Amino acid sequence: MKRLVLFGLCMMMVFPSLVLGEEKKGLADKAKSAILLEASTGKVLYEKNSHEKLAPASMTKIMSMLIIIESIEKGIIHWDDEITVSENASSMGGSQILLETGEKMKVSDLFKGVAVASGNDAVVALAEAVAGSEEEFVNMMNQKVKELGLKDTVFKNPHGLDAANHYSTAYDMAMIARELVKHEKVLKFTSIYEDYLRKGTDREFWLVNTNKLVRFNEMVDGLKTGYTKEAGYCLTATSLSNNMRLISTVMGEESPTERSAETTELLNYGYANYKTQTVLKKDDVIETISIDGAKEEKIDIVPVRDIKILSKKKEKIGNVSYDFKIEKIKLPIKQGTSIGTLRIMIDNKEVDKVDVTVKKDVKKANLKELYWKNLKDIFTGHIIFE
Repeated sequence: MKRLVLFGLCMMMVFPSLVLGEEKKGLADKAKSAILLEASTGKVLYEKNSHEKLAPASMTKIMSMLIIIESIEKGIIHWDDEITVSENASSMGGSQILLETGEKMKVSDLFKGVAVASGNDAVVALAEAVAGSEEEFVNMMNQKVKELGLKDTVFKNPHGLDAANHYSTAYDMAMIARELVKHEKVLKFTSIYEDYLRKGTDREFWLVNTNKLVRFNEMVDGLKTGYTKEAGYCLTATSLSNNMRLISTVMGEESPTERSAETTELLNYGYANYKTQTVLKKDDVIETISIDGAKEEKIDIVPVRDIKILSKKKEKIGNVSYDFKIEKIKLPIKQGTSIGTLRIMIDNKEVDKVDVTVKKDVKKANLKELYWKNLKDIFTGHIIFE
């Protein structure tokens, strides 16, 4: 067990007895279901009927945007690619950016059309570009649901128009949103209040964000609204203040005013009662090791993300420590690849667990490099003959 002396101080931390589903009268009273969670830890700060299966409407696009951004990062499609709009995509009803069959538009503009204006036509065009067909894209969405360990979500389309057995929950939508905001590029789109597509042409289209909190609340930088007759007014929002990112979801509100007001109440409650403190950053070296067969002599191990501790304000408790474990390593190792885990403890009780990786890519040594490395070890006394 190692103390977090990396920071040169003995840390006394605040840590609450966080009770999942804490009820507080007056929060999200008019919503059918609601949830508030802290993004870095995933801790639930408040919930109301958060596992009730309901129509998610266009909040469905949170998952669609997650699949799309991951596909961009994998190189399946690229931001500057021009997509040719299919008849299927251009025929989508509901919210749209008025795409025409055969029209060409860049991925970045289509994504903006999804994130800002909730374009059903835009998300279908992107879905077809990623997966080849809308149906296969929906399969990818449902596979991702399973990967995230969510139990109460089934998607039937990428846009969220009402369909039989298309449902999710406030909890699941917030957890999908938590995964999405790890891709910070997305927030550059979802934080836009207004913009234009086809600017300067006779088909110029004015985009206005369906999430009005982006305009009126400077902390809010996303994420996605939804509305159908079956779903009512829904909103999954995210905001950042004092180094703490919150995610809230309300479902089944009766008006857009109510969903904004109750979302604001949830976020205000979170910032008034909780805080986070960073105990390790993703570039902080937690251990330096040697790996047999590696070209590099010393390899720095770092967490894959910042590690924060969530605490209720004014509550204090115990010492922070960590437990570090390396798994079996196979060379070469690409930075970002998990090679073990780091367990964060408070008073020897686990409060978080994060994968660890190498700070830089680690290459496999060739025969010549291994020869010189072994020769050096002999002369420096690292190899002893008996």
